[in-house]
Amino acid sequence: MTAAVRRSAPRWIPVAAITAMGVLLLVLALPFAALMARASPGALLSRLAEPSVVQALRLSLLTSFAATAIVVVLGIPTAYVLATRDFRGKRLIEVLIDLPMVLPPTVAGFALLMAFGRMGLAGQWLRVLGVTLPFTTLGVVLAQAFMAAPFFIAPVRTGFAGVDPRYLEAAATLRASEVHRFRRIMLPLALPSVVAGTSMCAARALGEFGATITFAGNLPGVTQTMPLAVYVTLQSDLDTAVVLSVLLLAMSFGLLLGLRAAPGGWWGLRPRAAHPGSSPTR
Repeated sequence: MTAAVRRSAPRWIPVAAITAMGVLLLVLALPFAALMARASPGALLSRLAEPSVVQALRLSLLTSFAATAIVVVLGIPTAYVLATRDFRGKRLIEVLIDLPMVLPPTVAGFALLMAFGRMGLAGQWLRVLGVTLPFTTLGVVLAQAFMAAPFFIAPVRTGFAGVDPRYLEAAATLRASEVHRFRRIMLPLALPSVVAGTSMCAARALGEFGATITFAGNLPGVTQTMPLAVYVTLQSDLDTAVVLSVLLLAMSFGLLLGLRAAPGGWWGLRPRAAHPGSSPTR
């Protein structure tokens, strides 16, 4: 924007923008502040030792980590293909991947039940193999991965698509294989997007509620993650619900802040190509 354009802009526009941002931040921050004000440090420490809290915390960490790992392993190749290939049906696949972001979680859980329930399309075949998913810890992992996958694939796909094509052209002149180009160029250069996607995916899996309770149920020690425990304790023990909510809020906030702030070489992967004229595959 040039100086002339800036001078011609009405003076009230920056004031209005800042005011709108302030109102939005107030709406977003006030519920969190109210929640934090409700929980005293002493109550938090005393409640953290309760078996129900420890049980829900352990299960949430286990299932969200497993769901995130599954999404990362399957999502990186998927994002790479979507970012680097044009093929018939690509838009349909993109919509299918993004659908859980806008689908009501209870509908997603019901769809999972119809697919992987005992009499579902895939569930009846899994039952022959002795595999049962509904109302099991594995079912929680599946529900979390289903709902969290779009939050990983979307930023990673954007990261791969944003890699400068000149790096790939330079690698092509050296006759490097596609796998070698991906490992040495695409993945390191897109690493910030991978880290951001991982943080979003993990946070979404950690906070998943609707699909989990519909598909996997609410069994303490088996499928009752922290969001489900909050829902149950709200009806009988408000103080424990506050503790669980504050703990979940702190974990989600720390996860997002920590992973987003991680340096590009956090996983030991650093871009090898400083500029298009260098040797990116060395």
